[in-house]
Order: sequence, then C-alpha cells, then structure tokens
Amino acid sequence: MPRGISMRSSLRSRDSSSTSTGVDPRERIKDCCRKLVAFMCTQVGVGGLVVGYTIVGAFGFIIIETSENLEEPVCNPKYIHTEYADKLWFSTASNKSVNILDQTAFYVVTNSILQRFQENITINKRNKLNCDGKTPSEIWTFPAALMFCLSVITMIGYGTLVPKTPWGKGATVIYAVVGIPLYVLYFLNMGKVLAQTFKWLYTRLHECTGQRKPGQRIIVPSTACLWVIFGYIVVGSIMYSMWEEWDYLDSTYFCVISLSKIGFGDLVPGWSSHKATKDNQTKLIINFVYLLLGMGLIAMCYNLMKEEVFVKARELKEQLNQVMDAVHYKLMKCCKSESLD
Repeated sequence: MPRGISMRSSLRSRDSSSTSTGVDPRERIKDCCRKLVAFMCTQVGVGGLVVGYTIVGAFGFIIIETSENLEEPVCNPKYIHTEYADKLWFSTASNKSVNILDQTAFYVVTNSILQRFQENITINKRNKLNCDGKTPSEIWTFPAALMFCLSVITMIGYGTLVPKTPWGKGATVIYAVVGIPLYVLYFLNMGKVLAQTFKWLYTRLHECTGQRKPGQRIIVPSTACLWVIFGYIVVGSIMYSMWEEWDYLDSTYFCVISLSKIGFGDLVPGWSSHKATKDNQTKLIINFVYLLLGMGLIAMCYNLMKEEVFVKARELKEQLNQVMDAVHYKLMKCCKSESLD
C-alpha cells in the first residue's frame, strides 16, 4: 500500500476513534445536573436554596391569593361600630322609659345592644374573616408573603396571615411537604458551618490568651453556647421594643416563642398596626432575616453541645472502665489471698 494512502487511513481511524470515544452531550448534561445537586447539598447551596424557595413561594402565593375575585370584606369594625351606635341611639331615643333617664332601663337596653355588637365582632374574628377592610393585594404584600412562607417551612405558624382561596390552601400543603425537609437540611448544614466557625474563633481566643496547652483538644462549653443565644435574644428584644413600642418582656417573649418555633401569633412585628406602611414592610423583611439567622445559631449550639456531650460521655465511660478494672483487680487480689490462706 502506498505511504500516502496508509497515512490517510490512519488519520481517518484516529478521527473515528476520537469521535467514538468523545463525550456524549447527554452525559455532559447528566454530569452538570449531578454537580448542581452536589452544590445544592453544600452549606452555601442549601442556604441559597432556602432563600430562593421562600422568594419563589412568596410570589406564588401573591399571584394565587390576589388573582381570584374575592368578595368585599364582610367584617369591617368601623361599619359595625356605626351600625350599633345608631341602634343604641334610636333604641334609647324611642324608648320612653330610657328617655326619662331611668338607669335600670338604660342598662337593660344598652347592654343587649352592646352584647350583640360584641358577639358580631367575636364571631367574625373566630371565622377568620377579613375585618381590616383591606383588599387581598394590600394584605398579600411581598414581605408579608415572605414571612408566611418562612412560618410554613420552619413550622412556626403565626396564623396572622393565612390563605383564603382553595388553590392557596392546596398550594400551602404542597409547599410545606417540600419545604419542611429542605429547612431541616438547612438546619443541619448551617449548624455545622457556624459550629466550625465558632469553634475556630474560640480556639484562636484560647491560643491568644495562652490558655491552650500543646496538643490539647478544645471543646466549646455549653455555657458559651447559652451566652450566644442569650445575647442574640437580648439584641432582638431591644430591636423589637424600639420598633413596636413593646415592653422588654413582650419583646423577649416574642423572640423566645419564635426561635423555639412555638409561634402563638399574638405578637408579630409589622402586624401590630393595621396600616400597610413601608416601615411595617421593612420590619417583616428584617424579621425574616433575624429568624433565619437565629435558627442557624440554634443549630450551631446544638452541634457544639452535642460534641461536648459525646466527649463527656466518652470520658465518663473511660472513668467507669477504670473503676471496674480497679474493682476487678481488688476482687482477684482478695480471692488469691484467701486461696493462699
């Protein structure tokens, strides 16, 4: 075979072998998907995924709850108050026994009217009707929807804002089923990151003060974790007391109830005033950040305290083994001395 033909055939064989061994585009896509999933399982990826999930959920619930044509609010305290005030006036003005300032008759008539007024407001509140006179677009602002999504996935459940439409209720079920495991993953990963960071700072502090001995293992004590949580609650108490004009007891009560995920919903920043001002919306955003970071700190303390418990348990086990060995040695010594006698 001529040399030129052999060279061309060898080049063709190389090209064919390179194309046959080339990376398939589908494999590249699968590899990118695997890398994306691996990144989402990291600490940074999980944190970004939680924030992104709440943002997407907030826009979704805004669209769902404001797209349907809901009826006008059936519970407006101002209208109800005016209605019953008119009834009170006409009932007392038309009643001759009340008109001559008969105190007993006045109390009988007015008490029955005021009792009906109280029952009307109570029943409407119990049925969770819209008694603020707001439209759905005024209620479902982005910060409010963001706090609603956070309260769902973290299982706080304030109850100040709830979906009214069937689609919104169904979406809440699906959103919670997907979001709660995602939050648990965030809780675990963020706890590890913050625990490693805090332990590194604590170790460096011991080295700077000269308290660490060569080869000594540094364990963050539980008291340090408790002081971190205590300081975070104090900061939140001062902040909410200045914002909402709460006393320090109410502010501390709100911080503890929220961070422990009890969430009664009797006190919520930005909801104490029924006016949808920019300040209230900003409070909801900052409250979102405060709670998300606070739960990360709780996860950090959980990891650090768990490490301390493991170390203490291991030390206790070693001490018990030493005690058992000593007791065993004494028993064997006593048995040998008796046998010699």
